[in-house]
Amino acid sequence: MSTFEASYMNGAEDTVRIQLNGTPRELDSGLSVQELISSLGLRPELVVAEVNREILPRGEYTHRPVTEGDVVELVHFVGGG
Repeated sequence: MSTFEASYMNGAEDTVRIQLNGTPRELDSGLSVQELISSLGLRPELVVAEVNREILPRGEYTHRPVTEGDVVELVHFVGGG
């Protein structure tokens, strides 16, 4: 039994399971897309976020919670010459 399953069975819902860029991840519940981006060490102004096949406007990053079962794709732009 996974840690998530054990905590869920005990009534604790303090994590959510998502797909992040194709990889299963377990995160603290209540995170916004903005907080997820920041926790990964990325600069939000250089990231395009897609949640469940819908591109989010940057203005929604702080308001959109990451919830159980979300499929999140983050594209981080880098400059160079």
